[in-house]
Amino acid sequence: RRMIEAGARFVTVLWDAPDGYSWDSPRNSDDVRKHLLPGLDQAFSALLEDMSARGLLDETLIVCLGEIGRTPRGNTAWGRDHWSYCFPAVLAGAGIQGGAIYGRSDKDAAYPMDHPVPPETLGATVFHALGIAPETRVQDAFGRPVPVIEGGQPLDELFT
Repeated sequence: RRMIEAGARFVTVLWDAPDGYSWDSPRNSDDVRKHLLPGLDQAFSALLEDMSARGLLDETLIVCLGEIGRTPRGNTAWGRDHWSYCFPAVLAGAGIQGGAIYGRSDKDAAYPMDHPVPPETLGATVFHALGIAPETRVQDAFGRPVPVIEGGQPLDELFT
């Protein structure tokens, strides 16, 4: 929050391996449940409350996600392996409707049931929230025009 107030245009917070715990949990998934999730929940909710109280959510997009989901059931080491069918993402601020839930998984959080969102759609939604048209083209290292995102359309339903 202080970095945004000081004028930073982009801030990345890496929430991984506090006290030696890691989201990469092919073994010991209890580390995620007992250590990582409670800390993330407390810090993330405090950030949202703080940003909202200061009026910063109107112009700031907050994105919280990982690069992949985890298997709905543990493996033999009671860990959870990589799973690309479902993974959560939280978007807040920058016109995103607060408290909205988009999509639904099956009872095991294994497969999308309603409104699956591919990465291109998530990317287009982020660009849209930032005021960047998803069809915008930028030049690559060779001067060729390439799209900032290819194939995605913003989820207009998320915006107020």
